[in-house]
Amino acid sequence: MLDKTDDIALAARDWLLAFETALAAEDSALDQLFHADSYWRDVLALSWTFQTINGAPAILAELKRLAQQAALQKLQLDPDRAAPRWVTRAGTNSIEAIFRFETKLGRGCGIVRLIPDERDGNRLKAWTLLTALEELKGFEEALDRTRPRGQAYSRDFRGPNWLDQRQASTAYADRDPVVLVVGGGQAGLAIAARLKQLKVDTLIVDRGSRIGDNWRKRYHALTLHNQVQVNHLPYMPFPPNWPTYIPKDKLANWFEAYVDAMELNYWTGIEFEGGAYDRADGRWSVTLRRADGTARTMRPRHIVMATGVSGIPNIPDIPGLKNFAGRVVHSSRYEDGEDWKGKRAIVIGTGNSGHDIAQDLYSSGAGVTLVQRSSTLITNIEPSAQLAYAAYNEGTLEDNDLIATSMPLTLARRSHQMLTEQSKKLDAELLGKLAAIGFKLDFGEDGTGWQFKYLTRGGGYYFNVGCSDIVASGAIKLLQFAEIDGFVAEGAGLKNRTMVPADLVVLSTGYKGQEFLVRKLFGEGVASRVGPIWGFGDGQELRNMYVRTPQAGLYFIAGSLAQCRINSRYLALQIKAIEEGLL
Repeated sequence: MLDKTDDIALAARDWLLAFETALAAEDSALDQLFHADSYWRDVLALSWTFQTINGAPAILAELKRLAQQAALQKLQLDPDRAAPRWVTRAGTNSIEAIFRFETKLGRGCGIVRLIPDERDGNRLKAWTLLTALEELKGFEEALDRTRPRGQAYSRDFRGPNWLDQRQASTAYADRDPVVLVVGGGQAGLAIAARLKQLKVDTLIVDRGSRIGDNWRKRYHALTLHNQVQVNHLPYMPFPPNWPTYIPKDKLANWFEAYVDAMELNYWTGIEFEGGAYDRADGRWSVTLRRADGTARTMRPRHIVMATGVSGIPNIPDIPGLKNFAGRVVHSSRYEDGEDWKGKRAIVIGTGNSGHDIAQDLYSSGAGVTLVQRSSTLITNIEPSAQLAYAAYNEGTLEDNDLIATSMPLTLARRSHQMLTEQSKKLDAELLGKLAAIGFKLDFGEDGTGWQFKYLTRGGGYYFNVGCSDIVASGAIKLLQFAEIDGFVAEGAGLKNRTMVPADLVVLSTGYKGQEFLVRKLFGEGVASRVGPIWGFGDGQELRNMYVRTPQAGLYFIAGSLAQCRINSRYLALQIKAIEEGLL
């Protein structure tokens, strides 16, 4: 096996040369470069969409056709990236090499992973291949190499200064934005920042009265459950002195600073009331309702829905809950447990929010009963929940983002099955205690763990920061939803004819899918045209996320800070290409 750095780089270089030569040739040399069980993921570079193809015959047929159409060329190892090396991905050892390339319209980066083919004399062949678009030729991002000179170089002392120009840009008094972004959380900021660098006029609107309120207004004790090195926004990494787990108010304040530093146009206190698409004009007509009740009609060409995976609160039909005399609040409206000291609370739902709120109430001196509706994945926040992000503890953010992008769905599932098995061993003591008190555990579909629960349903798991230990000890009571007969004025009546008294019921029952919001804002026709959003259908990509949808001019971006950082690049490139007539 190759083990010297020079030999590994030479092997990768040889493969890239053979690959580019074979693409240009009319013979079957390309057949010799891929394993029978191989994977190719293309992110815009050749197909202008996100697509994954597996199996050598299918890859070869599609790759050659698209590569010729796109004029794929100039493949070479990228000297600015990690050098070719042996790695283990999804349990398989391979040579991993990052390369750059060009097409007719753009430049891109890719990753190839080579493994020996035992059926062909251990010849190194591609096991996985990624081709991802990075920039459009002639429309590169406005960064260092094209830094604006500013007014210090040549000033008109009688003209508007920088602040005047920013206020005029944000006011939209005499124009409409090209892109309207609905939602000002991490998804909205990421896509707006990318579009700004591509010189696409973009406005963010959000119902919050202050930038960052989508985090600031959440419950008092909230912090992020993954670590700081994973969560940077585009262009502006968090300062090196930031805590490992970011408090929600610190993140909210950073959002405010980010909007200012990146010069993003952002309107607060705005309710997006929906709109209709004019196919002939290629524009939307939308209504924005201000906090004072006045309205503004706008006609953007593109709408990006950045309202998150968690949109409309899901309020289940719980027998007799309308009879309850205490307060009922959805987890999205819960703020602080201090108001409930000495009181009794029932928290329905055992995901992250349910556990965190139960622990917050308990820590504030409330008596708490946690109600489990369905089996839940439990994993300790350290080290188990962080195993998925281990790569981000070394190397550059850019390399790690590309590596994350490069993993096809099948192999990502395999990786997370392995991580879940590792987590189960690490957390065995806690899981045993929970099972002993009747807590219903699961480990995701086919054992794929918490991340695939997030990617398919947006929840159903808890990163234990202490609440599971309290539940296991009995200090927070556990109740199965099936044991509840119905609510009465005093609390939850049980089927065994006893009662759990309560002053507060918190519904940590999740959120409806984004298609419900689409139907509300744009009507049944658009909702039917777009179809399901988020999760996986027949393909190997998230449905209608980060790409053009069946509804012209309508796009969706959501997910973790890392997902939004990574995929905002690709969504912005599509919108820019449309604006420039390239797509």
